[in-house]
Amino acid sequence: MTTTTPGTAQVELAIGGMTCASCAARIEKKLNRMDGVEATVNYATEKAKVTFSADIPVDDLIATVEATGYTAKEPQPERPAGAGGDGGEGLSEEEEADAELRPLRQRLTTAVWLTVPVIAMAMVPLFQIDYWQWLSLTLAAPVVTYAAWPFHKAAWTNLKHGAATMDTLISVGTIAAFLWSLWALFLGTAGTPGMTHPFEFTIARTDGAGNIYLEAAAGVTTFILAGRYFEARSKRKAGAALKALMQLGAKEVTVLRDGREVTVPTAELQVGDRFLVRPGEKIATDGTVVEGSSAVDASMLTGESVPVEVGVGDSVTGATLNAGGRLVVEATRVGADTQLARMAKLVEDAQNGKAAAQRLADKISAVFVPVVIALALGTLGFWLGSGAGLTAAFTAAVAVLIIACPCALGLATPTALMVGTGRGAQLGILIKGPEVLETTRKVDTIVLDKTGTVTTGRMTLIKVHTADGTDETDVLRLAGALEHSSEHPIAQAVATGAANKVGTLPTPEDFANIPGLGVQGIVEGHAVLVGREKLLEEWAMELPAGLKEAKATAEKAGKTAIAVAWDGKARAVLEVADAIKETSTEAIRRLRALGLTPILLTGDNQAVAESVAAEVGIDQVFAEVMPQDKVDVVKRLQAEGRSVAMVGDGVNDAAALAQADLGLAMGTGTDAAIEAGDLTLVRGDLRAAADAIRLSRKTLGTIRSNLFWAFAYNVAALPLAAAGLLNPMIAGAAMAFSSVFVVGNSLRLRGFQAADNSAK
Repeated sequence: MTTTTPGTAQVELAIGGMTCASCAARIEKKLNRMDGVEATVNYATEKAKVTFSADIPVDDLIATVEATGYTAKEPQPERPAGAGGDGGEGLSEEEEADAELRPLRQRLTTAVWLTVPVIAMAMVPLFQIDYWQWLSLTLAAPVVTYAAWPFHKAAWTNLKHGAATMDTLISVGTIAAFLWSLWALFLGTAGTPGMTHPFEFTIARTDGAGNIYLEAAAGVTTFILAGRYFEARSKRKAGAALKALMQLGAKEVTVLRDGREVTVPTAELQVGDRFLVRPGEKIATDGTVVEGSSAVDASMLTGESVPVEVGVGDSVTGATLNAGGRLVVEATRVGADTQLARMAKLVEDAQNGKAAAQRLADKISAVFVPVVIALALGTLGFWLGSGAGLTAAFTAAVAVLIIACPCALGLATPTALMVGTGRGAQLGILIKGPEVLETTRKVDTIVLDKTGTVTTGRMTLIKVHTADGTDETDVLRLAGALEHSSEHPIAQAVATGAANKVGTLPTPEDFANIPGLGVQGIVEGHAVLVGREKLLEEWAMELPAGLKEAKATAEKAGKTAIAVAWDGKARAVLEVADAIKETSTEAIRRLRALGLTPILLTGDNQAVAESVAAEVGIDQVFAEVMPQDKVDVVKRLQAEGRSVAMVGDGVNDAAALAQADLGLAMGTGTDAAIEAGDLTLVRGDLRAAADAIRLSRKTLGTIRSNLFWAFAYNVAALPLAAAGLLNPMIAGAAMAFSSVFVVGNSLRLRGFQAADNSAK
């Protein structure tokens, strides 16, 4: 969809055909070479965000992408909820995602079933029956052609544009191994009945006529296909943060038209429409209250833990929850102009703004592939020039290509990631992908949301202050009974706390809600008032000095103070606040031990934020910030040269989680936050953040050591191959041993333990 500003336009293109992060970089480079064009290509979301001069046709942008070897089109507008149900036409998002993954899954399944016996026959002499080599050819051929087709296609595209990636290495190596095996079988001596590959660890020059490398060709294809499949499956979820955000809004709304209540889809709301919001319902869109009063729970959008009292003339935000009375609201912003839609845009911009993390294997391949090809050509030229003969020269050159295509490279990342993420899942830590691990090594600052992350995210009765001669049990019983009849979140906190301490609460004989002040009623024959100090003053009651001081101290610390009176006398002050999680202080200590500087970031007021920070051991606080300000704070820290991790759980955190170098979402939070994060902490325990970073760093270390050894074995054998001394069984054994080493190294991650025994 194209949006126009003076002199410029913007379009988001859906890109197809990318196989690695370097593909995204190549498209971005080509687009940015066009006059008047600025483009950012995101490999994860498969989208290109392009700002361009208004006089440039979008078709020219698409043509440029297609000339680079990829596909591009403008994304179709999303259907509104409930659309597309006529006659069952169209596919759901899940079905579309599955349709895209199905060909890759079919290739992988085919490759696995055919490759296992090929490798077994090549490595175990017992299985090398008469004509086993021809059976290997029959099984390996579909793997190297059909299953490996995406690699060959990508390698050809890269070749046409003078680039070399992992696909080039895979394609060249597997084709070289397969073609040499065909030559050896049909024109050499490898097709002789009874031919075997014995385990002979001798270094000797050979003409290659009796050597086949089918297990190398099939094995490399299968291992790397598996890695690509799991990567593609996780990429399908890249846009889920935006979908989760947009699903938070109300789907239907009751509009007042000509004195009647009419239920319509929220998408049909117009600015100026008046709509009804009943207790417990979500507010459909941004607007102004024109009738009624209530408490609105906006914590998922603003992070403010205390519900906001609203009345006639006050503004309310779409997707927030009406926790109290009946409201009539006049719509002031609808559709893309609402705060929820703007937050979704913030998340999208933050995701697209991230530098595409190029996979380590591709970085190495960009240098390694040209070097290997040059070495193979050099080897061929050297042996031809030395008069060794055409066969020996080609044997040495092809051996260089074969040994440069390591099976272990295909295992290095997937196995460590599989074991690491599996162990993480057991500990309540979900890791989204290999790029996430890269970031954990660099992170030096961790920004913590307050509500629901450091604190429980719900109002809790913290403390009871009583006047002289008043029993705390009586206060809890009478105040709790009255508050139990109120729907207000603070009242429910008092009622729950009272019930937990004194047991069953009595039923009030009379109850009345005083909007904006509190509640009053009769409990066990006592006339009881619970609410603001102003409510008591209206009944000519005054708090004693001790209770006044307790109230002032509580409010200074950012807590909500509630006065309680009965039978004409002020009796107590109750402190209600968003309670700090028991594990938060220990979690902060562990994060510091990992070399991270903790910062508290919240939409709550300054007094509350500083009180919480002091209690858990955080020195730096950013308070009273809106969602867009949270993004700005993260950007400011990044501009200072810091690598920032962000931990949050609310919708208001989603954009900041996406902007941060590393986003950790509390699994007890909203879907929007979870989808925007790179790591999800299922337990909702902040200590898991420290465990997640430790596990991620350990998994990354394992991947790096795997990649080192995967290359090291083959690089060490390159001189032997170039010298024409490569015995096929040395190559096979080295490949097998490097693969076993990589798998064994990855399996060590199963021994990772969380710092607290409760998580084991």
